[in-house]
Amino acid sequence: MTTPLSAQQDAGSPEDGRKSIAAASALPQEDNGFKKSLKPRQIQMMALGGAIGTGLFMGAGGRLLGAGPSLALLYAVCGFVVFLILRALGELILHRPTSGSFVSYAREFYGEKMAFVSGWLYWFSWAMTAIADVTAVALYMNFFSRYWEPISAVPQWVFALGALLIVLALNLVSVKVFGELEFWFALIKVIALVGFLVVGVLFVIFGTPVQGHAAGFTLIQDNGGWFPNGVLPAIIMIQGVVFAYAGAELIGTTAGETKNPAKIISKSINAVIFRIVVFYVGSVLLLSLLLPYTAYSAGVSPFVTFFGSIGWDGADAIMNLVVLTSAMSSLNAGMYSVGRILHSMSASGSAPRFAGRISKAGVPYGGIAITAVVTLLGVVLNAAVPNQAFEIVLNFTTLCILCSWGTIILCQMRLVAWSKKGLVQRPSYRMFGAPYTSYMVLIFLVGILVMIALDYPAGSITVGSLVVAVPLLVIGWFACKGRILELAKERNRLVEHPTGEDSRSLTDN
Repeated sequence: MTTPLSAQQDAGSPEDGRKSIAAASALPQEDNGFKKSLKPRQIQMMALGGAIGTGLFMGAGGRLLGAGPSLALLYAVCGFVVFLILRALGELILHRPTSGSFVSYAREFYGEKMAFVSGWLYWFSWAMTAIADVTAVALYMNFFSRYWEPISAVPQWVFALGALLIVLALNLVSVKVFGELEFWFALIKVIALVGFLVVGVLFVIFGTPVQGHAAGFTLIQDNGGWFPNGVLPAIIMIQGVVFAYAGAELIGTTAGETKNPAKIISKSINAVIFRIVVFYVGSVLLLSLLLPYTAYSAGVSPFVTFFGSIGWDGADAIMNLVVLTSAMSSLNAGMYSVGRILHSMSASGSAPRFAGRISKAGVPYGGIAITAVVTLLGVVLNAAVPNQAFEIVLNFTTLCILCSWGTIILCQMRLVAWSKKGLVQRPSYRMFGAPYTSYMVLIFLVGILVMIALDYPAGSITVGSLVVAVPLLVIGWFACKGRILELAKERNRLVEHPTGEDSRSLTDN
């Protein structure tokens, strides 16, 4: 594996060079078999589409109802934090591009235990997100029963299963097919949001009434202000905002299948802050200026609510098709991401050998298949509790997302620490303001965990999931430990190990 580490033998003392080589040699050949087929336009659009998903199109309705217009402020704050996290991830990617993303970096900087825990939590978050996505598809399909009555007779779980099978089939063909499909999925989302922003801004500029309400900031003042339900209820809604940004880190997984990732990925990350301001903050603010926050509801896309309120025949149906596409896009990207993560984990012994299987077309079908089987639980969930499926899954997912983002920051902090010791060379593309911004992000993530715990009863369910998750992770670690350490020993067999704390972190004996 070609790595910037091995190129730095002459940086610092000879001992530092040997340490760098050992660190690089301790990493598995994660990207063997993958094809560098993703094009720059696909990466750019995937980076954009990854930050626009089900959490915005579907979840923003219920969040607006609970938090009111202050939701736009929450999106702005969380969006800035997400941008910092992506800058940290970008620094890691330029240090060493890999399809294993931050799970691979956790292995490099903290050892096998950290990689095991972060990898499985990330897989779980995407598996749960996949369940949320198939649920969203099913809910969107229910909308069309007003246009074609037979749809109402189709059980919700049938639509969920259909979405899963379609995306699974497309994901198993090749990364080229995935990239092209995701490009068009993301393009549809972007065009739709731009269309909404244009229409919404025009309504506000001309004060065009919507359902008898004059559009503009007076609408916010006349309906309780920015925090109509209080500050604390608004802040607690932050877990839904976090879920909306889930998938932004997907760009890290594409690094191993991209030519010239240093140029393409850094450019994509730098553009994220603009996308966040325009598509997230701008959209939610406009929704608050167009209709009272009480007009929106959980389970219905707020964009569909708006277009259904302005009297344009078919506009709400078109927007519903767009948000359905968004859910399919998120499901598609999730299958792609976890397939690569599980492949990386299998190479190190943290996941079943089957997860490491890869086709001649460069598709890690083993990891994708495992995730698809788990997503079938979402189909069952839609059959059992169709009205609560989306919210139940969201609560479980948010905790895993926070852990994944925290891992990225911790790895970036260790990269900086190692660079100061001369073990590695820090890339020129860096997280600005580090280490202060790194600590700020970690404090913010811990604060969200506290807010989640205060959100009763949803928060209780989320925190209670640790009672199940922690024992499973401990059991899983001891079940895999033998193979993990055996593979780590084999990778290090012909390498002189560095001494000290950093050496121990490589194998985690």
